[in-house]
Amino acid sequence: MHRLYQHYLDSIQSGGYPYIILLMAMESSFVPLPSEFVVPIAAYYAYTHQSSTTVSGVLIASVVGSWIGASIMYWGSRWAGRPLVLKFGRYVWVPPSKVEAAEAWSSRFGQVGVFISRMLPVIRHLIGIPSGIVRLNYWMYSLFTILGSLVWCAVLARVGIIAGNNQALMNGDLRQVAIWVIGSAVILGGLYYFFVYRFTRAQPAAGQSR
Repeated sequence: MHRLYQHYLDSIQSGGYPYIILLMAMESSFVPLPSEFVVPIAAYYAYTHQSSTTVSGVLIASVVGSWIGASIMYWGSRWAGRPLVLKFGRYVWVPPSKVEAAEAWSSRFGQVGVFISRMLPVIRHLIGIPSGIVRLNYWMYSLFTILGSLVWCAVLARVGIIAGNNQALMNGDLRQVAIWVIGSAVILGGLYYFFVYRFTRAQPAAGQSR
């Protein structure tokens, strides 16, 4: 894990914006790569001049990558259609249960759900599936994706800068690391439960009652 982490740090320093765009495109498609792993470190390196990037550049690259990945999910689902997505999605880490959860979310929140979803775990990279299947206007989908990604990536960048300036955390103080990890898990878990889990679980029940 230490070698993998060090390789990532070296890549951020040498790869610059294209590397950030690539990673964020992967994160917004079907690859289970969390943006929380990409943006904070890149932003901190830019802020402390440890790379050739700038904080604003990191933010723009992150949003562009998110939009590219989200577009891949949208057009892939739009061209394939629901039956093929349900049948073959499991081979790219998108099983039918996740597709149905994303559809329930989309049905509940509509176009605004695209904006909100960019700031929520699990549903973030799946919202393109129902949007593509129902042929949501691509330009509106892109607009809400970009706006939501901008807010989320700005928050992650700020967190990265604050965390990076915490010397105890950067020196590996286990207490400080535990506080950040547990705090992040609680916040993301809370967001997922209140905005995703309850609604996606309630949707089938509502359909059965009809």
